[in-house]
Amino acid sequence: MIGSHSFGKGRLVKAKRSPQTKKSARQQASWQAFLYRGGDVLFATWVGLICAVPPCYMQTEFQMPAEAAEIAELKLAQAIVPIPTKATNPLNLDLTDDLLESDRLNLLQAIDNSIQYIRTPSAERRYPVAGISRDLMERSLVRFRRLVQVSRTAKDLQQAVSREFNLYKSVGRDGTGGVQFTGYYEAVYKASRVRTGEFQYPLYRLPPDFDQWRSPHPTRAMLEGSKQLAGLEIAWLSDRFQAFLVHVQGSARFELPDGNLLTVGYAGKTDQQYRSVGAELVRDGKMRLEDVTLQTLIEYFQKNPQDLVTYLNRNPSFVFFRETNGKPATGSLGAPVSAERSIATDKKIFPSGGIALIRTEIPFENPKTGKLELRQVQRFVLDQDTGGAIRGAGRVDIFMGTGDRAKQRAGLIKGDGELYYLVLK
Repeated sequence: MIGSHSFGKGRLVKAKRSPQTKKSARQQASWQAFLYRGGDVLFATWVGLICAVPPCYMQTEFQMPAEAAEIAELKLAQAIVPIPTKATNPLNLDLTDDLLESDRLNLLQAIDNSIQYIRTPSAERRYPVAGISRDLMERSLVRFRRLVQVSRTAKDLQQAVSREFNLYKSVGRDGTGGVQFTGYYEAVYKASRVRTGEFQYPLYRLPPDFDQWRSPHPTRAMLEGSKQLAGLEIAWLSDRFQAFLVHVQGSARFELPDGNLLTVGYAGKTDQQYRSVGAELVRDGKMRLEDVTLQTLIEYFQKNPQDLVTYLNRNPSFVFFRETNGKPATGSLGAPVSAERSIATDKKIFPSGGIALIRTEIPFENPKTGKLELRQVQRFVLDQDTGGAIRGAGRVDIFMGTGDRAKQRAGLIKGDGELYYLVLK
């Protein structure tokens, strides 16, 4: 989910800039406070500490200044709009889907997962979106699937889609179509079903009486410092920070000492607000914003182990898990997510399960050097997940797969791009 690609402080301010109006000193202070308080959820994405699969912080709420809220909270009909007749249609450009030749079956499976979802009562409750009905989206998915099957090349597919589909474009974070892209992944760690000298840090099942817990729920520090969850341990990890990252990711795969595999997924979370560890370190002057990556966080806590508990406890939110019996990573729609074909967006404003076209930079391995290098891509994806850090029309998270390489690639995705949705004419 995180890599070494830095994201400068100046760009952060630009990404959340309000309309160009003269602000009073009080307004300026309020906006700065948003960047470091309300913006924690968004900051968490940029440093890679975001919710993944399933979205463990999808219910997170935070406060922001009124003028920022006006930008971020868009009405359904405002988030995506048909592209103007005279606008450049990306389907008519030379850049085509770079993965089609190698992962056509993966794309077809992702489409099937969306079709299965779109036919559920849950989907019926989410539609229409921007005037797009559930029936139209279902027909769009079915037709798109057929075109993927019969098109010989990526160029053929793009031309067929251009003939038969209309494009709706996200208005982006500032109304001009600019979208911030990040990546996420499913982690693989070593763990044990029982506590041992090596494995000391537990993940917990959802308490059977969780629905009866009084609000506000206990904080992370309260839960970890008591015996309230004793007996609910589902797995034990050897590293406290790894256990914390599983809370952030929302799911993981574990290699057990006996060689078996244990998979867990999101089961619930407390009503406490999520706070980013990276943001807290920046706030305290321990790190610079542009230097925060997963690797730098790991290195910081290796050098300063005395700070680990303090900073982890500054995130009062706490996540519970369930065993998933080897099932693949699952998104917020209840359907599996597919590597490099599933995206997470704000499901309040975008069509769940819909067909999307993304234009952004994704890292690829240079065969000569072995290093990851960013390359511009245009790719068809399915909108199948969400997350608490994924808010508004200007945010997209790309699922990059499982394991260390997926983590490395996901962490380098921190660029701008465009987001379109395909709807059958």
